[in-house]
This record gives sequence, C-alpha cells and structure tokens, in this order.
Amino acid sequence: MARIRLADEGPMDAAQQSVYDRIVAGPRGRVVGPLRAVLLVPELADRWQRFGEQLRYHTSLPGRISELAIVTVARHYNSQVEWAVHAQAALDAGINNDVLEAIRDCRPPGFASATDRDAYEYTRQLLVAGDVDIALHEAVCTHWGETGAVELTALIGYYAMVAMMLNAQDIPTPDGSRPLQPARDDRGQITLSRLGPARAVAGG
Repeated sequence: MARIRLADEGPMDAAQQSVYDRIVAGPRGRVVGPLRAVLLVPELADRWQRFGEQLRYHTSLPGRISELAIVTVARHYNSQVEWAVHAQAALDAGINNDVLEAIRDCRPPGFASATDRDAYEYTRQLLVAGDVDIALHEAVCTHWGETGAVELTALIGYYAMVAMMLNAQDIPTPDGSRPLQPARDDRGQITLSRLGPARAVAGG
C-alpha cells in the first residue's frame, strides 16, 4: 500500500481528470508509477508526463539504449516499480537477458556491443559519482553526437527522479511483486546498489 493517497484510486477533480485523460491518450496508454502520486499536483503532473514522454519516446537515442539506462537507474535505486515496468521493455528492445540479470544482481555485466557498454558505464558513473570520465563522454558523443549525450544525461536524471518518487511514496508494482532484493553493504545495511562496472565480451 502506498504511503499517500493515490489520485487515481478515488474521485479526481477536474484538473486531475484532465491530466489523467491526456496521459492515457498518449504513448503510455495508462497511468502507472510516479504519475499516480504526482497527480495530486495536477500542474506538476502535466509537466512531468510531458517531460517523461519526450525523454522516453522522442529522443535521438535508440530505444535499446534508453531502456538500458532506465533499468540501470532502477537497480541503483532499488526501485521496484521502475524495474518491473522497464525490465521487460529492455528485453523487448533487444537487451540480452544475461546483461539484465547481471544488472539485477549487481554483477559486472558483459557487453558484446561497445555502444551498449558505453551507455551502461555512462549511466553507472553518473549515478555513482555525479560525473563521467572524459574519454567515456567522448565515446558517447561519438556514438550519438552531442545531442545524444545531453539526452542520455537528461534521461538518467529524469528516471532518478522517478525512482525517488516511487520509493519515497512506496508506489506498488502493477502486479504487487517486489522483483529487486535491496542491496546491502558489508554490515548488512540496506544501501544503494553496487552496480558492477561494464566489461567487454567476445563479439564486440
């Protein structure tokens, strides 16, 4: 059960209903995840959903790269809903199941594709350190241009915000599952996940 009242679970006022209808009519087709909480503030929800739609569906990045970055953010923040929604989307977009399982288990994922490896490592470094290596930034710009580097950074930041809202308000997964085990430090205390660094495998 969520920690707050979710707007879509009861009567909505006119402003909330208007935003709800726009979300359902868009590419998402449904109201899930953080928007269920953010609808309590309709003006924020409307800007949120438009920003998210732009970053998920309308960037120059391949869908595979976007979904890889999103599941990496989900694992870093132990975000149950974000993982539940985007793990399947990542598989559908072409991310190898072995890679997905390694990210879920916080093991160093092996990438045959240099573009996938660089996207994962860019996401991991930005989450862990708040910055990325110069050489890695140059590689991302080589793959997708300066526009792609800006879009990837914004995507990571947006889904970090999504994960925080989901976690703070304890929004339930659509099926009630909890697919991620919390990451723990050496003393057994729950912490941010320790994402393993990317590694190359044969075929890249």
